[in-house]
Amino acid sequence: MREELLKGLTEEQIAKVKACKNQEEILKLAKEEGVELTDEQLQVVSGGGCSIHCPRCGSQNIRNIPLDKKVLMTQICRDCGFTF
Repeated sequence: MREELLKGLTEEQIAKVKACKNQEEILKLAKEEGVELTDEQLQVVSGGGCSIHCPRCGSQNIRNIPLDKKVLMTQICRDCGFTF
């Protein structure tokens, strides 16, 4: 992973990211850590596009929104506005 994509993470979080075996583990870790990934980070992590699909319209144009500063996060579809 390109180092500039790790900016803003603590040393502990960087070590956890580097220990992940695949993109799904990285996405899960980000959600658990309450880290909102930028569009660029999502594209790199998911291999070119967000791997999460909107359950309403099927779009991959998804944004992660933290619900609190610890763990909880939700997703919102940028195409239809559905929150899940």
